[in-house]
Amino acid sequence: MAMTVFVAALLSVFMGFTVSVSDEFHPVDCSDIYKSGKTVSGIYSIYPAGDIPVWVYCQMISDGKDEDNGGWTVIQRRMDGSVNFYRPWNQYKRGFGNVESEYWLGLENMYQLTRKRKYMLRVDLEDFKGRKGFALYVFFSVGPEADGYKLQVSGFKNGGAGDSLSNHNGQKFSTFDKDQDSDKRNCAKTFLGAFWYNRCHYTNPNGVYLWGEDPTIFAIGNVWYTWQNNYAVGMKSISMKIKHVP
Repeated sequence: MAMTVFVAALLSVFMGFTVSVSDEFHPVDCSDIYKSGKTVSGIYSIYPAGDIPVWVYCQMISDGKDEDNGGWTVIQRRMDGSVNFYRPWNQYKRGFGNVESEYWLGLENMYQLTRKRKYMLRVDLEDFKGRKGFALYVFFSVGPEADGYKLQVSGFKNGGAGDSLSNHNGQKFSTFDKDQDSDKRNCAKTFLGAFWYNRCHYTNPNGVYLWGEDPTIFAIGNVWYTWQNNYAVGMKSISMKIKHVP
């Protein structure tokens, strides 16, 4: 374990990221790390459940206003198509991917975080033409596994991306091998992703990485419909991040 931590720390330093490996400091999330004086975005270890460290990317400076800065814990990120997001339930439960690039924090980690504290959610988007936008939600939480890791999200504020998530409020999480959506179809299988599907989606951030717009296919990509009222435009980057609200 000690060697693993050392190698991870060495790799992260080499790649230009900041890492927290203190045995005495057990931050719950990136907000704790920011408050401790570490204000450089990068990879850190947090303790959502209080005892086991989890590596995450902390975004300390946002692309928005100054008041948006400070301790955002990235829970999902797509940026280059390097990670396959069409995965089974057990992997979405525990998390997967590369913290340096594309990853999913894990439903259990999200539950452990949001059951203890109040969080806001920010979704940042960029298309292949360089245009950026975001959507902010003043409340975000994920319920326990026994209730399907149900999503609770509200308080939308528009940063140019529009609101593609509120329609998913109150939905359980679905994967191709665990269908918990509100549709007769298995939405995860139909749209090649995994999400809090309703009937089925306005956003599919864990769908296929499309490398831009493809009008020959319908809604299987990492789309955010209200971005351009279009299900064929995949995002160059999409990231979901949460910040503790005192």
